[in-house]
Amino acid sequence: KVIPVKVMGTNNSNFYRYDKGAHLFLPSYVMRTHGARQQREAVKKAPKEQMQTIFEALDNLGSTKWRVNKKVLSIVDRIWSSGGRLADLVDRADVSLPEKPDTEDEAELKKWRWSMRSAKKENSERHSQRCDVELKLAVARKMKEEAGFYYPHNLDFRGRAYPMHPYLNHLGSDLCRGVLEFSEGRPLGESGLRWLKIHLANLYGGGVDKLSYDGRIAFTENHLEDIFDSANRPLEGKRWWLEAEDPFQCLAVCMDLNEALRSPSPETVISHIPVHQDGSCNGLQHYAALGRDKLGAVAVNLVSGEKPADVYSGIAARVVEIMKRDAQKDPAKDADAARARLLVDQVDRKLVKQTVMTSVYGVTYVGAREQIKRRLKERGVIAEDSELFGASCYAAKVTLTALGEMFEAARSIMTWLGDCAKVIACENEPVRWTTPLGLPVVQPYRKLGRHLIKTSLQVLTLQRETDKVMVKRQRTAFPPNFVHSLDGSHMMMTAVACKKQGLYFAGVHDSYWTHACDVDTMNKILREKFVELYDAPILENLLESFETSFPKLKFPPLPERGNFDMKDVLQSTYFFN
Repeated sequence: KVIPVKVMGTNNSNFYRYDKGAHLFLPSYVMRTHGARQQREAVKKAPKEQMQTIFEALDNLGSTKWRVNKKVLSIVDRIWSSGGRLADLVDRADVSLPEKPDTEDEAELKKWRWSMRSAKKENSERHSQRCDVELKLAVARKMKEEAGFYYPHNLDFRGRAYPMHPYLNHLGSDLCRGVLEFSEGRPLGESGLRWLKIHLANLYGGGVDKLSYDGRIAFTENHLEDIFDSANRPLEGKRWWLEAEDPFQCLAVCMDLNEALRSPSPETVISHIPVHQDGSCNGLQHYAALGRDKLGAVAVNLVSGEKPADVYSGIAARVVEIMKRDAQKDPAKDADAARARLLVDQVDRKLVKQTVMTSVYGVTYVGAREQIKRRLKERGVIAEDSELFGASCYAAKVTLTALGEMFEAARSIMTWLGDCAKVIACENEPVRWTTPLGLPVVQPYRKLGRHLIKTSLQVLTLQRETDKVMVKRQRTAFPPNFVHSLDGSHMMMTAVACKKQGLYFAGVHDSYWTHACDVDTMNKILREKFVELYDAPILENLLESFETSFPKLKFPPLPERGNFDMKDVLQSTYFFN
């Protein structure tokens, strides 16, 4: 039996090693290197003192004790045993295969073949999803009587932390998060009751999560009867909780609020629910901090406002402005004019959200086009494939233009990082850097060679790394990987500080979780740690490390930066919210 223990083990710093911790009987490593030799060697050679904070953070993340929420699990089991289909659970039945038409008409037969292919594809996807749900539920049922269990964590090569156990963990879907809760409960208190109401509004979504805190609390208080009905009669009642964007998590909070608000003393009720605080398009928050960009800082809530700024709505509004301008042109002379007239009423935050979200991770024009094409196809407004393709091309071009205008500083830093990576990669060297917490990172993108092994039965093809780096991949991947290494550093700094304050803490990249009663304390800590992170000259240190490692190469000068005061983050209500 594998027994999970506190990651990295003891308070003795001499014990910390890259290949120790997480389990008693299963060897495990601090980083998932996936066979990348240079990355493995870099971590192995890093001084233990240099990586002390990382080991402490993994210890803290792995020492958070969890349990299964039996009430929510029983509702999931009832839905699943009755065929699924509710709360984003997949239908347990296959779609019917279309009957072959009794005709020799080639057009009809072609239509039938397409329908058959589509039905088989749908059934294959459903089978995969059903297997996934069964695995998650099997683990939850097995663990539901346990008083508590732990999720040891380790890192990917960029320094982001992940639970080591697959299937059921808090990084997973709404189903996973709905059936998991903190093993230790804490009294709500007045602050905790307030945050539980805000958390319910956040989980409900549908634009409610973009209201001010007072607006979200008002939403919850206006739906108390729906909340009580959801908690007491989740499947027999009005099923209000099923309308939420995260239905199972919403149901869990409904049950907690029902218990608290029905109690003569709500503040004394013990809550096990993890309350989330999420960054506002966190990648752009890091770029705004790197560039000291005032305009970008306002757009992503580094500056305090009466209600949270919504970067996706801001980009959508700018896209509409551009399209309205294009729509005034003569469609006979400009194809974009016709496309603008067709699309201008279709632009909303949902259309541009994925493209904006992935822009900081290096989304290309082709990627943006495919993302927008999927959203347009879902709406069914444009029937013809050729017309859909042209409209998607135009919408992607305008969205990227709007992004460049609103986040000019982010774009210049992204370009600078890519240019530096290209200079290094052209020398057949991988891009490497050290995160603010001392983790050495080596990008693993190398060309793969093939080695054939012939046997009497078959020929096996083995892939192995060659000595040649992939120049384009090194360049395009560096900006998002660098930002990921920064958000991983921020999360681990927060984890260590929260532990010292006695808080339960769980982190999912740019989403930080703790008990409802401790959210105010965690909010103060995560803002202080963000400011502390960017007190260091991060880009200057990066350039210096490049110039030290490659003294004969010439790197582009640092991009110009603004004069945004990072201390404003300390007063920003909706920085994480």
